[in-house]
Amino acid sequence: MAKEHPRDIGSAPVRRMLHAPVPPDFEESSQEWRRLFSEVWGTFLLVVVAAGSVVVGARSDGAISLSMMVTAPGLMVMAIIYFMGTVGGAHLNPAVTLAFAVRRNFPWNRVPGYIVAQFVGGIAAALFLRAMFGTVGLLGATVPGQGIGDFKALVMEVLLTTGLVSTILGTASGARNVGSNAALAIGGYIVLAGLWAAPISGASMNPVRSFAPDLIRGNLSTSWIYIVGPIIGAMIAVGFEWILKGKPTAAGTIAAEGSLD
Repeated sequence: MAKEHPRDIGSAPVRRMLHAPVPPDFEESSQEWRRLFSEVWGTFLLVVVAAGSVVVGARSDGAISLSMMVTAPGLMVMAIIYFMGTVGGAHLNPAVTLAFAVRRNFPWNRVPGYIVAQFVGGIAAALFLRAMFGTVGLLGATVPGQGIGDFKALVMEVLLTTGLVSTILGTASGARNVGSNAALAIGGYIVLAGLWAAPISGASMNPVRSFAPDLIRGNLSTSWIYIVGPIIGAMIAVGFEWILKGKPTAAGTIAAEGSLD
């Protein structure tokens, strides 16, 4: 029988080597339900904290300051990455999932499931807040700041998301946010972005985080800003990643293409 040449990209030794950074459970099709559940639960927690801090701040007559409001979601994302980033990757954001797919580190056939799971989690969080507190504080919606036009808010969301996704792509393991590097960098960036830009656009950087409260409160007039902006920003970040690091790594590409075969 012919011996496999180790240089052959399709050979077993090379595929095993390139697959090394991606644990089998991240590719195991029978475990996809666990990954989707982790996206529902993780996005629920993110939105309930991000929007909920605004709601509770309004309900408590300002007991929660702006700095607290923007710190809470960063800490929540950090915790989610630590406790279940190894399960589904802790994307928690359609823009992030799309970026991983365009970067060829995440298979396109898994993108719809992840995005649906994220919207389910986000909408469930908004419904929870509505049941608990009504629509006080605009249900935690992100809207352009006072005197800020839609276009300026859009540009700010593009910029902020470009930085966020650049941070994610630079610290993630393949298509997963795992470990202290990713948790600290991503959580820290979310806080940093909110500290200086929340009064301008709300510093959403996440279509689900903005769309879910808008949907439940029944006002979608500015939702497009927080859908279009993050997606454009994510695609710019992918382009920057290509400039900084070149083409996608063979390991990431093969892992993505081989997932759920």
